[in-house]
Amino acid sequence: MRISSLLLGASLLAVAAPAAAQTAPTPATADAEAPTTTLREAMVQAYNTNPELSGERANLRATDEGVPLARASGLPTVSTSSSYSESLYDSGATAVSPPRTASVGIDASLPIYSGGSVANSVRAAERRVEAGRANLRGAESDLFVSVVTVYLDVMRYEAIVRLNRQNVEALKVNLQATRDRFEVGDLTRTDVAQSEARLALAESQLRGAEAQLIAARESYIRVVGTPPGALAAPPPLPDLPDSPDAAVRIALDENPSLAAARKAREASRFDTDVARASRLPKVSVNLGTDYYNRLGSLGNQASALGYTNDGVAASAGLSLSLPLFQGGRPAAQIRQAQARESQAIEQVTYIERAVVSQVRSAYANYQSTLRVIEASRVAVQANQLSLEGVRAENSVGTRTILDILNAEQELLNAQVNYVTAERDAYVAGFTLLAAMGRAEAEDLGLGGGALYDPMANYNNVRGRWSDWGTGNTPEPVATSTAQTPAQTPDVSNTLDPLLQHPVDTTYPDSSGD
Repeated sequence: MRISSLLLGASLLAVAAPAAAQTAPTPATADAEAPTTTLREAMVQAYNTNPELSGERANLRATDEGVPLARASGLPTVSTSSSYSESLYDSGATAVSPPRTASVGIDASLPIYSGGSVANSVRAAERRVEAGRANLRGAESDLFVSVVTVYLDVMRYEAIVRLNRQNVEALKVNLQATRDRFEVGDLTRTDVAQSEARLALAESQLRGAEAQLIAARESYIRVVGTPPGALAAPPPLPDLPDSPDAAVRIALDENPSLAAARKAREASRFDTDVARASRLPKVSVNLGTDYYNRLGSLGNQASALGYTNDGVAASAGLSLSLPLFQGGRPAAQIRQAQARESQAIEQVTYIERAVVSQVRSAYANYQSTLRVIEASRVAVQANQLSLEGVRAENSVGTRTILDILNAEQELLNAQVNYVTAERDAYVAGFTLLAAMGRAEAEDLGLGGGALYDPMANYNNVRGRWSDWGTGNTPEPVATSTAQTPAQTPDVSNTLDPLLQHPVDTTYPDSSGD
């Protein structure tokens, strides 16, 4: 499934028309600014530069090394040793006893049988690598959910700031008209006070919305790595399941967290077999060779008897060790491994329960937000008609200024709810995709360079045996955001026509004509 294959109701796309870029001189000059960032571009940038994801990749590379570490226990070991000794005093020394000796030797050991501990350790390490890949998939999904959330949050709060600024401007006009009518005796001081109070409340709401917009933009920088600029409308979401049961079936097969738990369970089973191997015999082949030199310290008598100052010695052997009693350590290790295997089994059930709950909740939330969108759209349109009616009735004296103020506030609330519902629906739909295991880089068809291949490092290190084949010095991958500018609440003035309402600046004169 690709994120561009089907559509979601897209009123928010117009509601949150591209915001002014942070470098724009003033919001008043950016009424219809062209988008500079798309959701796909934000995802690509986060995918390539987010520190949490790059840290998960490094963690997987560390997990990859578990396989060569396990294999190393079954490979030959070769060591060299050298020594020098000087005899200071020996009461039993003879004429052939050398007073000094130097030697150098090489020893090799090859394990032949270890009770299956090496093979099972390798199998356990391979399962943990597979679990690590699944966890990396989950980290990708979580990152993309975060990107979608902060992206839509910026668009939502930009729209809310626009609505609140529009409301403030409308209330300023209302207040001025109320004062004019008070001056000619058509209204009372109470009407003026009510308009002043409502304007002050609207200005405080605007300041709160601006603070939320700044926080949303800073969260965007934290996740994506750069300021949001002018955001384009998000693409349509793909087809989603038509029932929670269908969504659960997909999630049970594809959810990365559940896949990781299952692989961890398999690894724990091999860990138990490794613990059992500690009670079994071990067989190894040992080879050794030494060169010794007495540094000319042998006397003539020793030389006459056939002793030489240097020589070479070699040895070969087969060693067998069979543990008979280890103080109960093997049994304790087996019980411990069995307990951890039991924990891993229960963890699968726990994750499965969590996935089922998450998917069903996400599905219900998505369906609910779609209904909220429709209800909010009706509420906006009804409140617009209500406001126009209240203004008309006020012009003939059947409605008060307070009625107008209340109608304007109700319209603003409906507009904010509508914008929020559009945001919530998109985020809920994408969250459902993530819970189903279909919000990863390959699912979303992200380009902008090659996708990270977790197999590349594994294939590179799995068969390595050299003690000197180390990696490169770690360098930072993620980008710093310390140099990004502090965000401002500047936005363009473009609004969805559905959310716009004209400000009535025509009022009757004092004679009521």
